[in-house]
Amino acid sequence: MANTKSAKKAARQAVRRTAVNKARRSRVRTAVRKVEEALAAGDRARALGAMADAEPALIRAAQKGIVHRNAARRKVSRLARRIAKLAK
Repeated sequence: MANTKSAKKAARQAVRRTAVNKARRSRVRTAVRKVEEALAAGDRARALGAMADAEPALIRAAQKGIVHRNAARRKVSRLARRIAKLAK
């Protein structure tokens, strides 16, 4: 357990940050899952709509340090490529 005043404050902040990060991570995963589901169904219009939500969520998560910047870019790129393949 934290002993000093500053350590107690740091512990409180860590709890709050963890909750915020968990919510953001969950939001990103849900957005990506919706794109995946639309791709699996072969519904390009729905996939594009879901991608419009997923891309900013991923980029924002990268900016906040929840996912690595390159990982977010890689996910966006791979999803976009899969959506493009549906057009063919």
